[in-house]
Amino acid sequence: MSTDPRRPVRTALALTASSLALVLGTASPGAAAESPGQKIANALHASPVYVDPSLATAVDPAQQRKLVTQIRGSRLPIQVALVPLVEGDSWGGDPQQLAEVVHDRMGNAPSILITLGKYHDDIAATEWPGDAHQARNAAAAVFFQDDMEGAGLFRRVARAIDIIKAGDGNAEYEKATADLNDRDAPPKSSASPLPRILALALGPVLLLAAVGLLLRRRSRLRGELATPFALPRSVFAAARDADEAGLRERATEEVVRLGEQARTAQGAPAAIERALDAYAAAGSVLDRARGIPDLAGVFALIAEGRAALSGTPGALPLCFFHPLHGPAARRIPWRPLGRREQLRVAACETCIRAIRTRRAPEVLTDRRDGRPVPYFEVPAEESLWAATGYGSLLTGDSLATRVQRGEFTRTLTS
Repeated sequence: MSTDPRRPVRTALALTASSLALVLGTASPGAAAESPGQKIANALHASPVYVDPSLATAVDPAQQRKLVTQIRGSRLPIQVALVPLVEGDSWGGDPQQLAEVVHDRMGNAPSILITLGKYHDDIAATEWPGDAHQARNAAAAVFFQDDMEGAGLFRRVARAIDIIKAGDGNAEYEKATADLNDRDAPPKSSASPLPRILALALGPVLLLAAVGLLLRRRSRLRGELATPFALPRSVFAAARDADEAGLRERATEEVVRLGEQARTAQGAPAAIERALDAYAAAGSVLDRARGIPDLAGVFALIAEGRAALSGTPGALPLCFFHPLHGPAARRIPWRPLGRREQLRVAACETCIRAIRTRRAPEVLTDRRDGRPVPYFEVPAEESLWAATGYGSLLTGDSLATRVQRGEFTRTLTS
């Protein structure tokens, strides 16, 4: 294992984490105190329910009072922050980032924060520390429950609080999603059934190396990013017109940044060593990457390294179906077409929604016998990514360990 995070990468960019810091700038204490995250935190100190004025008609004052009463009756540290989420806002449209920022501004005490999800009829919940009350799946279950389809925001939040109080979010989620892969079951909505698609959609989604990406990140991160090791979702911005060279350039930048972060990290030596392993493996794969699937593997290794540095227990890998969709939201049951066995894979919200509505998720493709196929249909002995699902199918070891054992270079000669 290389322990020198400054080991040159063949295509390394001049941009390092130190120069990035100069580009992004540092927020002043005064600016942080006036940030949107601090505003929400201040409101939650006064009441466990905060509703943005733009949502006052969705959850009116009387309903807000009912939620406060319900929360106090639960005797749990539940808080509700209902704020519109759109791409390009202070949170990048990401409920997880909103939750982390608000929790940080409130002093990092044990709590359960319910927010809006990424979709109009979705809610999300984040719990600290760990997930003792199964809050994440409690909120996720509401999205899939039949009687919650078309329900108002107040009813959905109230249902999530009830499930969290009962402590059976995992069971409720499994029950609500039991038919996700039952392709013989009719769609939940009989008003406008969607046609069944029998083949996975082809065509890779490439990552946009946008010229203005760093400038947008600057406004998003100033005073708002709570976890410095989290891989920003903006890295995985979906854009069809990026080319392989742009993706390679972005991957190179992120490898360099991971090395800088590992070198300067303060924490458990074992975690730092895992991050350095992931850094070395990512550099090795990047040097030999032959196309988009390999470059996606670089990002999977970077995510693995940053998860080690963050110390997040049970961190999920990137989306199984298309790792360039970004970090997975949760694990779901999934059965490959034409096969009887069922897998549990980590998927992003976009892919979960597609499966829920009987649509094929967008998948990353690779070449097999001269034609594009879903990457996981390539024989495992010919592709490390098919063998591991970019981390979803691993049970004991890590992607970095597989690369160190030579499994990636072995597939290059298959």
